[in-house]
Amino acid sequence: MSDLATRDRGALMFVPRSPFLIWLNLAITLVVAAIGFGLGFAQGVSAQTVILYTVASVAVLFWVLNYIAVVFEARQERVVTAKEDEAAEPRSAAGARGLWRGNRVLIIVMALMLIAYLILAASLPSFRTVPNLIAFLLLEGIMIFAFKVSRVFVHGRSAVIGLVVLGALIVISSFAIHGFLSGANIKAVLLFAAFLGIACVGQTLVALLGGLDLSIPFVIGAANIGLLYLIGLGVPSWLALAIVLVIGAGIGFLNGVLSYRLQGQALILTLGMGFSVAGLTQILTSIGSTFSGNVFGTVPPWLQNLAAMNGVTFGLQVPPTIFLWILLAIIVIVALRYSAYGRYIYALGGNRRSARLMGISEFKYWTLAYLISGCFASLTGALLLGWSGGGFIGVGDPYLFTTLAAVVIGGTSLVGGYGGYGFTIIGVLVLQVLSSFLIGIGLKYEWQQFIFGLLILPMVALYGRAPHIRSQI
Repeated sequence: MSDLATRDRGALMFVPRSPFLIWLNLAITLVVAAIGFGLGFAQGVSAQTVILYTVASVAVLFWVLNYIAVVFEARQERVVTAKEDEAAEPRSAAGARGLWRGNRVLIIVMALMLIAYLILAASLPSFRTVPNLIAFLLLEGIMIFAFKVSRVFVHGRSAVIGLVVLGALIVISSFAIHGFLSGANIKAVLLFAAFLGIACVGQTLVALLGGLDLSIPFVIGAANIGLLYLIGLGVPSWLALAIVLVIGAGIGFLNGVLSYRLQGQALILTLGMGFSVAGLTQILTSIGSTFSGNVFGTVPPWLQNLAAMNGVTFGLQVPPTIFLWILLAIIVIVALRYSAYGRYIYALGGNRRSARLMGISEFKYWTLAYLISGCFASLTGALLLGWSGGGFIGVGDPYLFTTLAAVVIGGTSLVGGYGGYGFTIIGVLVLQVLSSFLIGIGLKYEWQQFIFGLLILPMVALYGRAPHIRSQI
């Protein structure tokens, strides 16, 4: 095959052999496209036209730059022998495949971020600002840095990526949003992170065993209105709280028993259990009332102080819930790392057959994990009652997705055996800081859900690529 034929075919494939040239071309393309995107809106061009030209310019510019790179590489290789030329095409194809295989998650993440930015800018005129454009470009660069640096770490790769992304979000938010690092905003972020973090305790334990608990948001809502209903009946508040926690633990235990007996059906079973619990709670609390799903009453002052923004802890203007979360986090992390319970959880999640041969009761620890999940979901519902001051069955709805997202983004494997609550804390903080940033730039809840969805998909792909621990035993 002649040198000219090899060069022309390589140009048509527009895949340079050098990964550096490919990443350089991609970076140049994104920067130029982003600038053109911003200028298009600045000049008053319609959103559909701007998006169409942006997509077309990305495709054309990336192809042209790669074509130039391929031609440049071909000119540098004119002195190779004919035999080496015959082997050049397979090597080039293998190099392209290797580049995709080694960076597929990063490429997908960058593409999804670009799609999210284009949709946001096209839909929200207030989003079309230079600081937001700069923030987007910085996030793209930081994601590349995080993925590349994380490869140095054999263990804890997800934690490295999460910490880098968390730091980047904090820095970008502090520049893009006035008052983001103020004491009041930091307190708000930590308080809502505490609610989510407490709800994620059980989800983390269940995920370490290879299960899922989708009843958490429904138990939260049921506990929220159930606690206020009991208080309204004259039950002492501390006793009402104890009753709600016990009922939540009982629901979790039932989830554990049924899902253990019906292996592989935990997702549907817990979701159905959640609907049943929420419906039954509304039926019981609406007897003699026309306000189904809502309970009105007076929240005890101690519960308000526990979870409200103006709560005080030993004279400090910090809600006690934040310190409660820190204490629970320490206990859970230490228990998973040093106790027999933690070792058995990892053993069962890693390889159930081997764990059973060691005499570990799978039924015992499976049901205990779900029991803990139900108890902490109830606790979250009670704390949210203190924060809001009123009972509402839908208060737990946002936690259907965010508890799972926090666990996955933190890096805990959904097939069990790897991760931990420390990883989940990173995921919780990433979600909460990102949520605060999105709210700060004026996005509504549905936009937050959309972006969270784009975030969780590549994370599942990233952590799902690693071989499971049971395949390494």
